[in-house]
This record gives sequence, C-alpha cells and structure tokens, in this order.
Amino acid sequence: MTAGPDAIAQAVRLLEEGKLVAIPTETVYGLAADADNPAAVAAIFSAKGRPSNHPLIVHVARDADLSHWAIEIPPVAQQLIAAFWPGPLTLILKRAPGVDDVITGGQDSIGVRCPSHPIAQALLKLFRGGQGGIAAPSANRFGRVSPTTAQHVIDEFGSPGSGPIAAVLEGGPCEVGIESTIIDLTRLDTQGPVLLRPGQISVQQLEQVLGCQLATADHAAPRVSGSLDAHYAPRTPLALIERQALVDTMATLKAKHRQVLSLVIDKEVVQTKALQAEGLQSESLDREGVFTTHMPSDPQAYAQALYAKLRALDQVGADLILVEQPPKTAAWQGINDRLQRAAFDSAGVLERWLA
Repeated sequence: MTAGPDAIAQAVRLLEEGKLVAIPTETVYGLAADADNPAAVAAIFSAKGRPSNHPLIVHVARDADLSHWAIEIPPVAQQLIAAFWPGPLTLILKRAPGVDDVITGGQDSIGVRCPSHPIAQALLKLFRGGQGGIAAPSANRFGRVSPTTAQHVIDEFGSPGSGPIAAVLEGGPCEVGIESTIIDLTRLDTQGPVLLRPGQISVQQLEQVLGCQLATADHAAPRVSGSLDAHYAPRTPLALIERQALVDTMATLKAKHRQVLSLVIDKEVVQTKALQAEGLQSESLDREGVFTTHMPSDPQAYAQALYAKLRALDQVGADLILVEQPPKTAAWQGINDRLQRAAFDSAGVLERWLA
C-alpha cells in the first residue's frame, strides 16, 4: 500500500531525529538522512559500505533555498531547474561554506536535485518546513543493483527496525528506473556544462534548453555518485553480447554445462505491470533450453524494468547473465552506461568459458 500522510509525517519525524528512512523517488529508492546532520549522513555510509570520498546528492523541495547548499546558482542552472525540476536531473554546483565534508566527499562541489515522485515531494515539503535537504543515495549495498521497489530495500537491509533503516516508505515501482542525469556546472568558464552521468533526460533535451553542446567528463571532473567503472552490478557475473552472437553463445555454454540466463530485447514486449513486479513473469525457455528474460524494445520501459529483472535473475544463482547489447543510440545512453558498469568486474569471464 502506498504510504499515506501519517506514514510520511512519521518518516519526517524519524529523519529529524537523525534516523535513516528509505524513500521512493522517480529514479530509484533512496536511503535518506538529514543532510545537515553529519552523524546521520555518516550512518548512510556505514549502512551501504560506501567509500567516504564518494559524494552524496542532496534532495530538496521545489521551493527550497539552494543558497544553503551552493555558493552560487548561475543562470545556466536556473535554466535547467526551470525546464527539468522536479525530475531526474542532478546539478553539480560550487558548495556553500557551511556544507559538511561528509556530504561532498571533501570536494568543493555539491550535487542537488529535486525529485518528482509525489511521496518524495510530500516528504520534502514537510521536512524542516520545506527548506531542509535530504541526502539519499540508492538504498542498496555499495556497487550493487539499485532498488526500484520497497521490497528490494527490505531484501537488501532487512525489515525496518531490524537493521539500519527505521522506516521504508512504500511508493510503488519507480517510474524511471535508473539514476538521474548528472551535469557539472562548476567549471562553466573553462568547460561549460559537462555531462557526468547520463540518465533518462537526454543530452539532446539538455542541449536544446541550454542552446549549447555538453562537454564530456575529463580527469578533472568532480567525483559524483555512480561514476566508478564498476557499479550497479549483480553478484552473478554479467556480460554484454551482440544479438547475432547470442543464441550460439548460449548453446556453447550450455554444452559446457554452464547455467546461463539471458536478457534479450523483444519488440513484442510492452510496458506491463509484470515487468515492474517481483519475480520472473516474462521469461521463457528458448530452443536451446536456456532461460531467457524478454525486455521491452522501448528504452524508457526497458530502463524501468532493468534493475528489477537483474535482481530477480541474481536470485537464481546461475553462472552467468548474458545481456543483449542495446542499441548504441542517444535514447539508450543511460541504460548502456549502467550495463557497462555492471559488467566491468566480469570482464573476461565469457571469453574464458568460450575458449
């Protein structure tokens, strides 16, 4: 059942007491704490096993005073806020003097965003009179697959009160399903706006609003959430493979007695409740006897289903998850980014087994 006003008010009280609360956003579920409480924020790092130099994103209400967090809100930031907030866009700005190092990973920049999920919006409007900030990285162990349902959070950390989380707000499956687009605005004089992490909001949408091209990240870019080479990974090794090689590869691995699961794009699959839910409702055995999960060919529907499917497949305990390489087009940029990071630590596994 979706969290109602009483549950949201109780979550606000817990946050103001320094407790951790899992909240739904349109992207993924977040592990939330009062961003002005260093001890509460430190509890996020402890619960997740997150490196202390890996900065967090502060979530704010639409009318919050950003000057509490950022020393300047340049016109380009104001353009992006007007176009995309509330929504899945994080802006990296120069941090204000009072912001604690625990939030920023010791950097002179800070990430802020205004989520569009109605429960997150309601919570942020109540929290400290709508002027507070909530640090809320994905509610999962560091580096693992992000949660897109409340049950994913409970699977990760246990029931509220039995582990580090005091409450979990139920908000249904996340609408977007992958993390926010991140834009660096701290080096406008030298670099202009820089894309640090792709997401549902595309480069084309951003450039249309800004009237200029986005630069790509360089070695001097600020550290941001989800920017490590290995991230978003199931425990089961994962490999990306082109469609034309998929069937033969699965057959070869089956002959070598490897248990293989595959994630393939199917034009017949559309956005359905089944693709958002727990379990493996859209799977079938193909002609080689290998378990296959069918994914929608629409990138937004694919993104919404992706993490739930990876989590479900990870529970099988197979030797390998083979993922059909999605199209390398702008609409799939965020998905490809997540899959490449998910596969990073499994590099070479498929090649060794096929040798």
